[in-house]
Amino acid sequence: MKALVLAGGSGTRLRPITHTSAKQLVPIANKPVLFYGLEAIADAGIKDVGIVVGETAAEIREAVGDGSAFGLDVTYIAQPEPLGLAHAVLIAREYLGDEDFLMYLGDNFIVGGIAPLVDEFRVHAPDAQLMLTRVKNPGAYGVATLSADGRVVALAEKPERPESDLAVVGAYLFTPVVHEAVRAIAPSDRGELEITDALQWLLDRGRDVRPTVVTGYWKDTGNVEDMLEANRCVLEILEPAVEGVVSADSQLIGRVRVCAGAEVRGSRIVGPALIGPGSVVTDSYVGPSTSIAEHCRITDSEIEFSIVLGHSSITGVRRVDASLIGCHVEVAPAPRVPSSHRFVLGDHSKIRISS
Repeated sequence: MKALVLAGGSGTRLRPITHTSAKQLVPIANKPVLFYGLEAIADAGIKDVGIVVGETAAEIREAVGDGSAFGLDVTYIAQPEPLGLAHAVLIAREYLGDEDFLMYLGDNFIVGGIAPLVDEFRVHAPDAQLMLTRVKNPGAYGVATLSADGRVVALAEKPERPESDLAVVGAYLFTPVVHEAVRAIAPSDRGELEITDALQWLLDRGRDVRPTVVTGYWKDTGNVEDMLEANRCVLEILEPAVEGVVSADSQLIGRVRVCAGAEVRGSRIVGPALIGPGSVVTDSYVGPSTSIAEHCRITDSEIEFSIVLGHSSITGVRRVDASLIGCHVEVAPAPRVPSSHRFVLGDHSKIRISS
């Protein structure tokens, strides 16, 4: 079995972060989200991985290399335009050959990995297998409708009126029959070849498309809110450790990891929290669900439920919350300016000014 990892999207919902970085490389708990997927693929016993790349191909190649760091053998497949998930399967035909394969969306985060799904597929050998989970806003995803006995009977991509609340999670398993399906379908109204249309094509021809409904944690990390929530989830299982320096007048409470080369001075860190290598936290408060990457400076400030990327500084800021802060960013108070009011008021005006 091979794996096909999709890492070609531009990440418009994460801008401006993705103006300068691939969305699959934005870190969760100081590790790129793509790496979690590659580790899950290796844990499932799959070695050969094709990574579909687009305009951020150079960054993905530099980060992943030949895959040996993950125990994988990686091949890169160029996708000139992001024309849909089924299009990625179409252009990967030569690489995939006639083998069964796992398709994994590189910006998805699945707690617990995918080994159980892969094992189930190997045992039952359906034509396709989907991972489904219940969501509050199914219209934002591919949606599956199941029969009373739990079989997949219909699929739709981002429907206006969803038939169910079961979203298709970003991991799919296929036999080579899917290649016929992706060749047969036409582009959707969005101009893309939808994998849900290919799966519906299989269903319409009596093929065996099996669901696995999961109750574990899954996030499509395509926006800031989901990135922060995924970060919180990983930090919840963080192993606390102090590998750097923590001064006697500092407090570490709960799951806190201070990485090698990091310093905490005169500060209070409430976990789960991660202080990356070479970062320095001085006279500050770092609250729960916060990860601070390498070589950052947090001085005389308060921050929680946030992600701070490498080489950034926050100085003299009273409160930062629910934020995603990019690399080489400086956050500091604005200079004080004299306050005054200037008016042009019409007749009989009444105004209220706060003191």
